[in-house]
Amino acid sequence: MSQYISRLGAGRVAPRIRFPSGFAGGHRKPRRVAMLSVHTSPLHQPGTGDAGGMNVYIVELARRLAAIGIEVEIFTRATTGTLPPSVALAPGVLVRHVDAGPYEGLAKEELPAQLCAFTHGVMQAWAGQRPGYYDLVHSHYWLSGQVGWLAAQRWGVPLVHAMHTMAKVKNASLAEGDTPEPAARVIGETQIVRASDRLIANTAEEADELVRFYDADPASVAVVHPGVNLERFRPVPGGPRPGGERDARDARAAARDRLGLPRDALIPLFAGRIQPLKAPDVLLRAVAVLLDRDPGLRSRIFVPVVGGPSGSGLAKPEGLQKLAARLGIADVVHFHPPVGQDQLADWFRAASVLVMPSYSESFGLVAIEAQASGTPVVAAAVGGLPVAVRDEETGFLIPGHDPAAYAEALGRFADSPELAGRMGAAAAAHAQSFGWDTAASATADVYTAAIHDHRRRTRLRHG
Repeated sequence: MSQYISRLGAGRVAPRIRFPSGFAGGHRKPRRVAMLSVHTSPLHQPGTGDAGGMNVYIVELARRLAAIGIEVEIFTRATTGTLPPSVALAPGVLVRHVDAGPYEGLAKEELPAQLCAFTHGVMQAWAGQRPGYYDLVHSHYWLSGQVGWLAAQRWGVPLVHAMHTMAKVKNASLAEGDTPEPAARVIGETQIVRASDRLIANTAEEADELVRFYDADPASVAVVHPGVNLERFRPVPGGPRPGGERDARDARAAARDRLGLPRDALIPLFAGRIQPLKAPDVLLRAVAVLLDRDPGLRSRIFVPVVGGPSGSGLAKPEGLQKLAARLGIADVVHFHPPVGQDQLADWFRAASVLVMPSYSESFGLVAIEAQASGTPVVAAAVGGLPVAVRDEETGFLIPGHDPAAYAEALGRFADSPELAGRMGAAAAAHAQSFGWDTAASATADVYTAAIHDHRRRTRLRHG
């Protein structure tokens, strides 16, 4: 039983799930899982539109589950008319495209009206298979959970759900000017919590929030930390796993050369979707404070913002560029569109530090990816980020979103250039404990427990 899975009980996280004797035999493990991702496709580029950490999560988890003998079929909404009905993502992983609403121009907030059509498409795919084709439904995000609720009941299989983010939690810590999540989502999430056989939380804090905000049954909540692709995100591409400070320094210089970045600059990086929730404006304001304190730093600071507008950020897609101009730092801030995972790893390697001032993060997968690449992190002490980042060792955790506090942390890297190398080496070593193989094994254990409980309840109902 993996150390990365636990059950929440009596107000605390218990060490592990206890299975009946002889229960975890291979014949009990699911053969095939229907995985639902309604609003964003695992084939989409993270950092664009609504694609982000959840896309990476689904792709990596599905691949690792297939590697241990659990086939995965991912249902997602078709966004262009030229997509084939299904695409093989990896051996044992199939992506099924479902026609539900117009292909383009449909915001995530408009998708609830298309859930009936999406559910119909899922049911059509199931109807063409033999009885018992899917052993379990695993839904991601509340829109998928609504479809998964119906599908699991219709097929007579358990439902496992991962929230990824929760409306009540987001609304409790909104960025200034951000749009609150609607009541319909809160109601939908509450329904899913009640309907699910198991809920997967990224951290113990998220598990506690499910119980506290949604009255989830503690016995149904399992904690499984997301993983990181340790082959892609490493200090030296294609090289050995983490080395010392010198390795991290040399890798940083090489990555900067590949990206055409100044070798000796302080490079605080923002990478992610540009929206108020992720708070890239806090980084820009912090840079303005830092340059006000130390004007001489202007000639040796380079601030990349890698990502595209998303969510409520789409309302003002040029807002961040205008803010940089108002703050008088447009000359040091450089905007780059979203990039593929391999190039993203190079951006992490090149950076002095990754900055994540988010108002809410269920885990903060980007923080682990950066650390695995040998780069420390300055992050808000919210959600799962205190799990992802070891304060004062692999980076700095900042309470709140005061730009002055972030400026102070960045100033430490400016004053002591060797700090990035020292913390980066510790960060790379820390990230080694977050492999996807471990996460997949723990998720498979959740599946097995859900199937066992579902069969037991079914037998009790039928006498």
